[in-house]
Amino acid sequence: MNEDILKKVQSNPKFIELVHKKTSLGWMLSIIMLVIYYGFILTLAFSPKSLGTPIHEGSAITVGIPLGIFIIVSAFVLTGIYVRKANSEFDQLNKQIIEESR
Repeated sequence: MNEDILKKVQSNPKFIELVHKKTSLGWMLSIIMLVIYYGFILTLAFSPKSLGTPIHEGSAITVGIPLGIFIIVSAFVLTGIYVRKANSEFDQLNKQIIEESR
């Protein structure tokens, strides 16, 4: 890539905004997922009986099963949030940066 174009892109306020938004969203979603996952692990480590208790009297399904499913589904949902934001807002900013760099 041409050095002039690179400097032009890096000094563009929209590029700085794009980097900030992507970084902020990435960290926020990562922290949410880590809290969910490590919350589950810490519960398993310090209170395993709570995850092993049945959902209701006589049930074979324990509390841990829906929590495990929640963890998996939350990973997909958080990924979907990032993809949706990337395909809408981030792509528009990217196109504007490219147009202004030419």
